[in-house]
Amino acid sequence: MSTLIETVDSLESRVGNLLDKLDHLQQTNQQLREELASAEQSRLKIESQLQAQKEEVAALKMTNAMLGSDQYKRETKLKINALIREIDLCITQLTE
Repeated sequence: MSTLIETVDSLESRVGNLLDKLDHLQQTNQQLREELASAEQSRLKIESQLQAQKEEVAALKMTNAMLGSDQYKRETKLKINALIREIDLCITQLTE
């Protein structure tokens, strides 16, 4: 009978340890989820800033081209020609 009591006590001790480990793992899991959410928000913010910077660079390139910068003259001429073709197409469609 004594060994049965010892076995039950041992099982209770092991179950208690497992429950403690489970609680600790759940807390760790919650912390990791919070860190992941924070990292995701940070990533989205950085992506938004990157997109804004890309748009600003494109606007600055266009401004430089329109101000006569030699580096972007070809790009500007191509864009202007594309716009003219598009306007001509619209005019043609309107006159039909």
